[in-house]
Amino acid sequence: MSKKIIGRRTTLGLVGASLVSAPFIRPSFGQAAWPEQTTVPDVLKGSGEVRIATFGGTMQEVQQKAYFEPFEKITGIKVRAFPGSDATKIKAMVDTGNVEWDMAQLSRGSIMNLQKRGDYFEKIDYDIVDPGVEPQYRFEYGLEMLVWAQVLAYRTDAFKGAVPSGWADFWDTKKFPGDRAMFGTNSGGWPEMEFALMAAGVPADKLYPIDVDKALASYAKIKKDVFKWWDTGAVPIQLLTDREVTMTTVWNGRMAALQAAGVPAAINWNQGLLKRDAWGIPKGAKNKVNAMKFAAYSTMAIPQARVCLGIPYGSVNAKSNEYIPAERLAVLPSAPDIKKQLVNYNYDWWIDNREAVIPKFNKWLLS
Repeated sequence: MSKKIIGRRTTLGLVGASLVSAPFIRPSFGQAAWPEQTTVPDVLKGSGEVRIATFGGTMQEVQQKAYFEPFEKITGIKVRAFPGSDATKIKAMVDTGNVEWDMAQLSRGSIMNLQKRGDYFEKIDYDIVDPGVEPQYRFEYGLEMLVWAQVLAYRTDAFKGAVPSGWADFWDTKKFPGDRAMFGTNSGGWPEMEFALMAAGVPADKLYPIDVDKALASYAKIKKDVFKWWDTGAVPIQLLTDREVTMTTVWNGRMAALQAAGVPAAINWNQGLLKRDAWGIPKGAKNKVNAMKFAAYSTMAIPQARVCLGIPYGSVNAKSNEYIPAERLAVLPSAPDIKKQLVNYNYDWWIDNREAVIPKFNKWLLS
């Protein structure tokens, strides 16, 4: 039987179950140390409510403390949060005219992909957005509000002190022996072709447009060593914990819980992909104005810093770093020393090419 597992999820043990339920960790310094946003521009104040769809779980818990409750207090607008944000649900809501959410946490890619199929999102009012939000996080139908990274993770006890420094090392199973895990497409995601190209020597600034054939040729060199093509964030963490793999691709936020549990594992940030979550406002949202106000508030420097203190993900507001202690900043993908090692993920290219690329990847994977 081949070691390679395609389309099957690993059974999670007790350690894995705890990691699944806690994808993020709170900082050792408590909420009392979080900075407070004491004033906001009058344009952000109001009344009524805003209904926000989130990804749920610990992320929503942190968002509740970091900016839902403070936003209510400082603006007079009540926040109602709903776990289970999903672009498919938004499409159904807009198509039927029954828009139950005023804004939703999604990826930039999800917003752009749905918008290509029709008029599903409101344009963002950037006149009220804090100038500290960097230009690359702004787009017409969404406002990016959280930075994360897809990176290389490895067991620190696997290579006799050797440390992988990039994707060429991930592909080098002689110097760094052991099985690997990589992200697949079973959950509708996009393959990590950028990693395959960088392993083949393509410079980070030359990745796009992606040379698909070259990426697949690079993938072929490591295919037999890929134990699992994962599709949910808990799986690579469990594989590292159970010593099923020595290296894997991973979402950086998942590593915090693993390391807190004492698993000897670490992140190599070099050549990781810088990805982002965004706020999107469904077309026809009943509380569109309040949603715009919340989007603007949540991306101000202090609210962004508060989220960073509760989740090991990064800020889209350059001023947030002033409110984040150095020890916390050292593990965030938006920290200057880390961010410069990452590659800005090109959502535009993937939206334009996904329908041709993913079937080709899947055919190769099954061959």
